[in-house]
Amino acid sequence: MPAFNSVQDVIQKFDTQSYICGADIATSIYLMEHLKKPLLVEGPPGVGKTEIAKSLSGALDRRLIRLQCYEGLDESKALYEWEYTKQLLYTQMLKDRIGDLLGNASTLDESVEALNRVDSAFFSQHFLLPRPLLEAILSPEPVVLLIDEVDRSDDEFESFLLEILSDFQVSIPELGTLSAVQRPLVVLTSNANRNLSEALRRRCLYLYIDYPSLEQEIRIVLRRTPDINEDLAQQIVRFVQKIRTLNVRKPPSISETIDWALALVVLNAQNLSRDVLGTTLNVLMKDKEDIDRIMREGVR
Repeated sequence: MPAFNSVQDVIQKFDTQSYICGADIATSIYLMEHLKKPLLVEGPPGVGKTEIAKSLSGALDRRLIRLQCYEGLDESKALYEWEYTKQLLYTQMLKDRIGDLLGNASTLDESVEALNRVDSAFFSQHFLLPRPLLEAILSPEPVVLLIDEVDRSDDEFESFLLEILSDFQVSIPELGTLSAVQRPLVVLTSNANRNLSEALRRRCLYLYIDYPSLEQEIRIVLRRTPDINEDLAQQIVRFVQKIRTLNVRKPPSISETIDWALALVVLNAQNLSRDVLGTTLNVLMKDKEDIDRIMREGVR
């Protein structure tokens, strides 16, 4: 049974998670679920890419499994590790019972056969410690898999993902091929710090998210900031959007806009006076040079 009945159903269910979902985003999510394809979400930092996966998880009441990518990430951190300590303990137990196992064997062939039956237990899922990718594949319940900031990983790891994104299965030398019990909904995010391969892009639906429009960001602030005055919300968003047009080192994200709005409500601020900016701009901007420049140039 499909998780979403229509594009409008996506918008409504995301609304329950306080995520204001435009038609472009809702259509991509609707198609990813119906076409059973991963969704690659690209855009500048802080525009709500990760929130799509979180809201998808909440809207469908599915567990969110997150793989945070970084330079040097490899299979053992993303897929699985062997619990060698447990294997060593098992080996010792087998050594202590070797006499019992071979007690009824009358020939060498029977002894070898008895040991072979036990040997298969050494390489089983019993000694497997799943990491996020394998955890999503082996989950008996459908989950949402978030592969966050995939552009931070290496080319080699990106190539490793291809089998998973194509067939939702992984090959483990000791066990063979493990296929997904329930096909997860997969969201990959990228800040476009490097170009992702064509092979990866072909396996995904693509969605680019930019900073929201003035009207949409005002709606977001009003929705996520209880008790804020609408006039103050408009001042905040107009100021933030003007800052984003400047050549600042760290443009403010949507989450930072919300944090600033919440801070101004706590301080009972009525407008963006210079005094208010001087004492609260550090909530919005996270770079001293940017703050100094904004205050020096009197950006309003």
